Amino acid sequence: MNKLMKRIGALALSTVVWMGAAITTCAKDDNYTYNYDWWGDVQDSPDFYTVTGVYTSVELELDKKMNTPSGMCVKDNLVYVCDTGNNRILVFERNDKGELKLKREFDRFQGDVEVNTFSAPTDIAVSDEGDIYIADGGNARILKLDKNLNYQMQFIKPVENTITEETIFLPNKIDIDTTGRVYCVATGINKGIIKYEADGSFSGFVGANKVSFNWTDYIFKKFATQEQRDRMESFVPTEYDNIYMDYEGFIYACKGNQTQEALEEDGAAAVRRLNLLGNDILVQNGEWGVYGDLYMGEGGGYEGPSSFIDVTGLENDVYFCLDKKRGRIFSYDDQGNIMFVCGGGQSPMDGYFKSPIAIDHIGTDLLVLDMLDCSITTFTLTEFGSLVFKAMDQFDQGEYDASGATWEEVMKLNGNYDRAYIGIGRSLLRQEKYKEAMDYFELKYDAENYSKAFKQYRKQWVEEHIGLIVLVILALFLIPMGIGKVKAIKHEIDIADIFK
Repeated sequence: MNKLMKRIGALALSTVVWMGAAITTCAKDDNYTYNYDWWGDVQDSPDFYTVTGVYTSVELELDKKMNTPSGMCVKDNLVYVCDTGNNRILVFERNDKGELKLKREFDRFQGDVEVNTFSAPTDIAVSDEGDIYIADGGNARILKLDKNLNYQMQFIKPVENTITEETIFLPNKIDIDTTGRVYCVATGINKGIIKYEADGSFSGFVGANKVSFNWTDYIFKKFATQEQRDRMESFVPTEYDNIYMDYEGFIYACKGNQTQEALEEDGAAAVRRLNLLGNDILVQNGEWGVYGDLYMGEGGGYEGPSSFIDVTGLENDVYFCLDKKRGRIFSYDDQGNIMFVCGGGQSPMDGYFKSPIAIDHIGTDLLVLDMLDCSITTFTLTEFGSLVFKAMDQFDQGEYDASGATWEEVMKLNGNYDRAYIGIGRSLLRQEKYKEAMDYFELKYDAENYSKAFKQYRKQWVEEHIGLIVLVILALFLIPMGIGKVKAIKHEIDIADIFK
């Protein structure tokens, strides 16, 4: 069903909803947050997050200004930044007021190794024990240092038959698991995520991308000369742009520079959630794919789909994708439903970015690193965002009645928020109020949940009216039999009267 037919089919119901509910979208005039409704239309929204600080080299009181920082990692209340252009690592501490203060900086380390300085470090990861892992791309290695900056070991170019001697090892993005395994995205190596064991040995690739190609080019290549084929792009998997390991040990992997055609064929191509076997287990039950903006045309100096450069996730399974093309943050829940979009580019206002490169979180607060602006922007939940998270947590904890009440509070702040209607419906569904749940699901065209509620409502109705149903069934059989019997007796009486 196309978009126009959807609009026509739901016109009457939508009119009743908007007029009868008497709801308003209480978004501030200066908000920059939006969402997509069931139709795919942009809906303004109250801000989910608010900017609490923008920290440049001046605010951070750095003796030397940051130069093209390109990696960031958060551990507890410490924020580690790879100041790539200055070949150093900066460590900031977030105090009780939410402010970032410089705690430490270093550009070298101690240990028995030939080169004890960094060259264009691009990413960093920190273990629970305080060990520091650094993607030291200019030196073609991944370093492991202890918390006192003593050299422990290094991870070097993998020895593998598909990686030639001419291949330069440029580790770009890294992350680690709780056992000390290292996962690496390396520039120029498109076999997947490089996996090292804790002892430094290479143990294979994880989550290799699917090979994609254009059929026209494929056919042309069959008839092209060798020189023409050499000039054509090879049909090889695409490299990932970044990885993030969540609290459950699953790896979120994102890749930008996707074509609109590729995203339409595979909605999970922009983001994947990989298990230990490298299989994509990202759930996409939302109305739209997990690939950012739905409208990919030209406008405002931008063209094409969103380009995710980084991803981070909370313990409530909400994850955030950073779009480097338009400077936006896209948030999704564990089912792939879009929760909100905020940010943008080409604006001097707080919360907009020139060239965002990394995103991470402390608790539910977000931090975004801007490579061009050389700044860190911090975000904190608004009342609206806090209520949404509270309603989700209450539902997960089995407090269905309380969750429904909280979603009601959400609706008072934003009557256009589809998740509030669906959240109330799910709460009613768990409370076995199936008829009421169906009404909320119907309002937001949630066919899947509506079917679940209807199935239970039908079962409930049958159980409550089983006596009446039995009586009706018996009546359907007995009444015709009785009428037939009466007619037969009457017929026999009539015949007897005739032969008297």
